[in-house]
Amino acid sequence: DKWQKPEQVVKALQIRPDEVIADIGAGTGYFARRFAHHAARVYAVDIDGKLLDKARENAPANLETVLAAPDDPRLPDKSVDTVFFCNVLHHIENRPAYYAKLKAALKPGGRIVNIDFYKKPLPVGPPVSMKLSEDDVIAEFKASGFRLARKLEYLPYQYFLKFTPE
Repeated sequence: DKWQKPEQVVKALQIRPDEVIADIGAGTGYFARRFAHHAARVYAVDIDGKLLDKARENAPANLETVLAAPDDPRLPDKSVDTVFFCNVLHHIENRPAYYAKLKAALKPGGRIVNIDFYKKPLPVGPPVSMKLSEDDVIAEFKASGFRLARKLEYLPYQYFLKFTPE
């Protein structure tokens, strides 16, 4: 919590009470559980059913788990206002195809938020070889029909980017 600053992340998202959020790579629900206290519905999306089982334990009633495929978040079209990633993008192999599925899942006016480790040696996170640079992520989203709408720089080890469809 000290360097991830989850309360500040939640505050920065300015979640509306009627909002639907999909936390991709939700794991045990680190962020999804926090979002559920502010949003109408939260989809905790992951490819690991055992992690999702833990996310469901004592979860708020508005948190729903979604067992995804590595290449498909399995979200209905026009079902979410915010797609949230934290330290997950480097695990997705064909990101442009995945972004297209996310674009279809977004409601009009929706957004994608990505928080990920800077591509440099850090005391936390994966090895540099696994990390995606901020510039590469911005370029990938742009090539997939998104524009960078906001960039926050208060996390010590991660960039925080908000994208909207063009």
